[in-house]
Order: sequence, then structure tokens, then C-alpha cells
Amino acid sequence: MDTIEQPPSSTPPLPPPHSQAQPPRTQLSQHLSGSLSFSSHLSMDDEDVSRSALTTYRAKEEEIEKRRMDVKERIMSQLTRVEEETKRLALIREELETLSDPMGKEVTVVRKKIDTISKDLKLLGQICQKKEKEYKEALEAFNEKNKEKAVLVNKLTELTAESEKLRMKKLEELSKSVESLQ
Repeated sequence: MDTIEQPPSSTPPLPPPHSQAQPPRTQLSQHLSGSLSFSSHLSMDDEDVSRSALTTYRAKEEEIEKRRMDVKERIMSQLTRVEEETKRLALIREELETLSDPMGKEVTVVRKKIDTISKDLKLLGQICQKKEKEYKEALEAFNEKNKEKAVLVNKLTELTAESEKLRMKKLEELSKSVESLQ
């Protein structure tokens, strides 16, 4: 008789199935012994089929569990890798922030200085324009006064010259009068 290996289970072990190696006479007598013997033979086949189905089911369950554990391990491995990558990215971001931060502060300071100087230049430009306008007005006033002075100097020169002429004429007249008296 052949023995079938059974997986460990909680059900009691079943007797091994009848093999085809039995003599044909014994098989025939079992077959002809009536319905009781036929139903017991069927129940033995049913038990074999049930046992085979149970073994197949357990094997598939083990395969499913094995695959589930494999997938779980791969997921855990990927999660660990993702966590490591997240930490690396956080470190890289911190390094970038520290690299750009001093430059950012310096750039901000320089920009503020530029803004302040631009405001000062604008104010000085306005003052310059005002002073230039005042200078032009003062220059125009100066030139006008200079022209006016020149005109007055010419008039004074003319008046003086005429006055001298008149006085000389008067002196000559007086001189003639004095001469005529003598």
C-alpha cells in the first residue's frame, strides 16, 4: 500500500486509499459487495478529494501569505528608502537656505542703500534744479542790472560831458564878462 503524506492538521488521520495494486478479485468483490461497500468506497474517494482540496487550499493560502509578506517587505523597504530620501532632501534644503541666506542679507542691505541713495539723488536733483533756476534768475537780474548800469554810466558820462561843456561855456562867458570889465 502506498502512503500519502498529510500536512499536519487537527483532523484525525484517514486510512490510506486503496491502491490499484490489489488483485482484481479483491476489487471485484469489493465492488460487488453491495451498496454499503459502494458508499464506503465513494466516501473514501470523497475524503481523498476533500483532503486533496484542503491540501491545495492550504498550499494556495501559504503562497498567498508568502506573496503578501513579500509585498509587505518591499513596501517597508520602499518606505524606509522614501524616509531616507526625505531626510536627505531636508538636509539639502537646509544647506541651500544657509547658502542663500547670507547672500540674501547682503543683497537686501545693498538694495536698501541703493534705495536710500536714489532718494537722496532725487532730492539733490530737485535742489540742483531749484538752484539752477535761481542762478539763471539771478544771472538774468545781474545782466539786467549791468545793462541798466551801463546805460546809466553812459547817461552820466553824457550828462557830465554836457555839464562840463555848459560850465565851460559859462566860464568863458564869465571870463569874457570879467575881461570886458577891465
